[in-house]
Amino acid sequence: MKIENTKAQMRKGVLEFCILSILKNGEAYTSDILDTLKDAKMLVVEGTIYPLLTRLKNAGLLAYRWEESTSGPPRKYYELTETGALFLTELNTTWSDLQQAVNRVTSEKK
Repeated sequence: MKIENTKAQMRKGVLEFCILSILKNGEAYTSDILDTLKDAKMLVVEGTIYPLLTRLKNAGLLAYRWEESTSGPPRKYYELTETGALFLTELNTTWSDLQQAVNRVTSEKK
């Protein structure tokens, strides 16, 4: 079994949570979201993020608006919807519970 495959699956499992968390502070352009993820060492490529943003938008968790750009095509800025903010609150609780459970299991001495 290759460790890189396991690491990638772990990152994918929390990617939606990370994206919603990034947007809790206000709207962001896709490249800003990618930069924030990369700065946090979340290895993500554009081919992964666009379908995920679309899925979150279709689920009613995100909304977007277009803004004209002086240096290219219009830009799509994403933001949390009210439903997305509530969903993020639930994910925060779930993450905290999961983190505590994993810490308990992985730090126990046998």
